[in-house]
Amino acid sequence: MANITNARQLGTEVRDARKKQGLSQEGLAARAGVSRAWLARFETGHPAASLAPLFRVLGALDLSLDLTARTVTEAEAAVLAALAARAMR
Repeated sequence: MANITNARQLGTEVRDARKKQGLSQEGLAARAGVSRAWLARFETGHPAASLAPLFRVLGALDLSLDLTARTVTEAEAAVLAALAARAMR
């Protein structure tokens, strides 16, 4: 299972699942009831892709979205601390 933390990663996972199932963007869009243009934007992580069609696409691929608490790595914690310190200046 992929650890997805942003829209681009989610779009990449959906694109990979689509390709594994042998579907074109047009084929998945038709199956999910979304436009091919929306699907193309979503697969590249474009922020204008709304969430309602996302769940139709996931359903068409027999995928679900599971949320888990994210573990912050030491490197991420250091960056966050540095940003917080910078903001305090």
